[in-house]
Amino acid sequence: MKKQEVDHILTRMLDSHSNVSDLNLTVGKPLQVESSGELVPVEIKPDIKELTPFQTETFALNLVSQDRRLTETLIKTGSCDLSYSLPGKARFRVNIFSQTGHYSIVLRKLESKIPTIRDLNLPDTFYKIAKDLNGIVFVTGATGSGKSTSLAAILEEINEARSVHIVTLEDPIEYQHPHKKATFNQRELGADFDSFSSGLRAALRQAPKVILVGEMRDRETVEIGLNAAETGHLVLTTLHTVDAGQTINRILGMFPNEEEKQVRIRLADTVRWIVGQRLLPKIGGGRVAAFEILGTNLRVKDAILNGESEGKTFYEIMEAGRPFGMTTFDDHIVGLYEQGLITQETAMAYASHKGVAGRGIDKVKSARGESTTDIDNLEIDRHYDKE
Repeated sequence: MKKQEVDHILTRMLDSHSNVSDLNLTVGKPLQVESSGELVPVEIKPDIKELTPFQTETFALNLVSQDRRLTETLIKTGSCDLSYSLPGKARFRVNIFSQTGHYSIVLRKLESKIPTIRDLNLPDTFYKIAKDLNGIVFVTGATGSGKSTSLAAILEEINEARSVHIVTLEDPIEYQHPHKKATFNQRELGADFDSFSSGLRAALRQAPKVILVGEMRDRETVEIGLNAAETGHLVLTTLHTVDAGQTINRILGMFPNEEEKQVRIRLADTVRWIVGQRLLPKIGGGRVAAFEILGTNLRVKDAILNGESEGKTFYEIMEAGRPFGMTTFDDHIVGLYEQGLITQETAMAYASHKGVAGRGIDKVKSARGESTTDIDNLEIDRHYDKE
């Protein structure tokens, strides 16, 4: 298989459906794309009903393109990440991985246009995040929930407003930022640095004001990230956690018990915002983002220092912090339901606390004059317990 054939297949897959976000090549399945959150098969001539191990391996080798480091990583660890370009068409973040002795490939389509906070209709809190001068900001969520896109929008806002040096450490580079007011130096794992911790250590000597770290994967990276935030840098990064409380616990879990107190003090001093993200199926197709936002204040610092307790949970702090730009997933999801963007079933499926979301939805339905129950013809049994 030649590069031209690979590019032809990728182009056909991209053009096969609308809203394509991922291309999927798995042994035993046809060519598939993820369109609006659902995997759908792609028809191509000659017809490929089931991909063979030989086809996926040949495809993988063409994408790796004789890169010794990537080949070594794939053989040693069972997976590797890279970027791939279709000239004039699209760029992809690629993951090749081994499963039951065969290779599978997932290509995530990267947007070429830099998103803005306004374009993405992100909460106004994101403008506040872009104005922060130091500290650390965590954007959390599952893989494919839009974390990189939200961070790109924050960087674009900084790029429009401030003359600063921005260094990004990514795996791979997703959005290629043009130089506007800010000066960008974007570095890719493997090509420009060998690990996030070493790249971040080097970044501290490159005089940046803003550092984007693609992912906090280990204790060493977190430690240097906290150090950078303490020395006057704004550090933007991601973690794969489900909510704000779990984010703090995940970071603490990376360190030994005897260091926990010290790490809690450092986190309390440096954390500025924790933003959680989930993508929900939208009525009429497509997806819409739901957010959980925790900002720093005295109550948050106390909860980080001493742990959560009765009446002092991160969830309760976010509920009370609505006037300051905070929100819980449940509040935001109820708001999306109220705007008619998602169904009640979707709202309940993605809510963190189904009871809270259920009460919020009932409130919205009552305000609209809709029924909040499907029980009809209730009446008092006046003859109960009477002979």
